[in-house]
Amino acid sequence: MDEPRPTRPAQPLIRTVTESGVTTLVLDSPTNRNALSTPLMTLFLAELAAAVADPQVRVVVLSHTGPVFCSGADLTETAAAYASRQVPVGMLGDVLAALWECPKPVVARVAGPARAGGLGLIAAADIAICADTATFAFTEVRLGVVPAVISATVLRRLQPRAATELYLTGEVFDGRRAERIGLVSAAVAADELDAAVTACCAALVRGAPGALAGTKELLRRVPAEHIGDDVEFLRGLSTDYFLSDEGREGVSAFREKRDPSWVPRP
Repeated sequence: MDEPRPTRPAQPLIRTVTESGVTTLVLDSPTNRNALSTPLMTLFLAELAAAVADPQVRVVVLSHTGPVFCSGADLTETAAAYASRQVPVGMLGDVLAALWECPKPVVARVAGPARAGGLGLIAAADIAICADTATFAFTEVRLGVVPAVISATVLRRLQPRAATELYLTGEVFDGRRAERIGLVSAAVAADELDAAVTACCAALVRGAPGALAGTKELLRRVPAEHIGDDVEFLRGLSTDYFLSDEGREGVSAFREKRDPSWVPRP
């Protein structure tokens, strides 16, 4: 007897588009507002790993179809999983860690509302650009739960006073406030969003792959207690990068007034 074939989802859940060194991972489950289901997150992790492994991919963009960026955890799946206690929010931690630790720059493109777990995705990105008409809310307390897992990324971005207010009230806030409190890097007019993301990616691909990965590590390192020790470590790090193959190529390209070899060709 033939083995039963797994049921394919009605939608692809994640779509991947790669062009000019930029891979866009598109949340593509608009019928449930791109909720974070286990199938969607499983596919997302696989596609992100593939982008990281591909040397031609220089930047990862996180985008979405439909009017909603991400509504948070899939509550239908959550309710069905109470008996097993394997609720989908457990996998969200893996997704946030994979985004945060991605050695390539991650840019979030947010054209519409984001709620709860969706804000964790935005905070995990290195750069987040939203439409100023997008709205946000930490709705967890209104569901009787807490924004625990997403705090791993969100609390590293938000101003403490804003985090306290918005976590406790669950109130909706707009793109301009999201920019002011550090959730996003920039809020732009909706009709300027794609141009802003494109310009950001064009700037990022001009950075050397190894230098970009090293800079991400630098941004997240904990400084040494004594500044003398810190300076000594950082002096060695700078020297190593200047003497690396990328460093030599970058200096040569600058002196020769040409693009370095790592800049994608049109």
